[in-house]
Amino acid sequence: MAYENLAGSYDRLTNDIPYEEILQFYDRILEAYGCVPETALDLACGTGSMALLLAQRGLSVIGADQSEEMLTLAAQKGMELENPPFFIRQKMQRLRLPQPVDLVVCCLDGVNYVTEPAQLQTAFQRVCKALKPGGVFIFDINSETKLRGLDGQTFVDEDDDVFCLWRADYDEASRICTYGMDIFNRTGKLWARSREEHLEYAYRTEELIQWLEAAGFGNIRTYGDRRPEAPAPDEQRIFIAAQRP
Repeated sequence: MAYENLAGSYDRLTNDIPYEEILQFYDRILEAYGCVPETALDLACGTGSMALLLAQRGLSVIGADQSEEMLTLAAQKGMELENPPFFIRQKMQRLRLPQPVDLVVCCLDGVNYVTEPAQLQTAFQRVCKALKPGGVFIFDINSETKLRGLDGQTFVDEDDDVFCLWRADYDEASRICTYGMDIFNRTGKLWARSREEHLEYAYRTEELIQWLEAAGFGNIRTYGDRRPEAPAPDEQRIFIAAQRP
């Protein structure tokens, strides 16, 4: 399963992710919708970095993810807060909340990880039901342009105690980008090697809009990467927002 071995090193290898800037962009989107949330769901929350930022603002937050390892780390981080998020293990296509929320966010291409379009359509339906009327759903995707451009490329992420080498391969027929990751973790003088495979589906904006509408959403808007304007033709990351009527 993705993130089973990577979970323990995820925050160290991704310490350059601008969570605060992403949250500030959410603020601009919510202002445009006239939505002032009190409750929120961080969908595909990973180690809970966004969920914690939302909770620090005083929101009542739920974090949902399918990785037990990532959720364990998220819960540990949340223990330091006076208002910790509540974390649950759920796939987005099986999402079920006890009470609807004002805001659902899914950051860092969590949507791309649902590699069956039919399952993503189900997830959109579940998210719509999880929102209060007037509630807003915000997510971002790695664009088809970006995933296609990763084909054949190799990358390295590292710090003093972990080394991650990964290669991306994109298949035009299936529209799936496969990341093969070799992870080396140091304990004392020894390094332990593990391997993971991550898959992302290259969704197109027009089909996502169609599925959001079919799920019951309206007032759908698309944005460039943290820019309050339409995505450029070669946009690498696209933000999409929708509202439950």
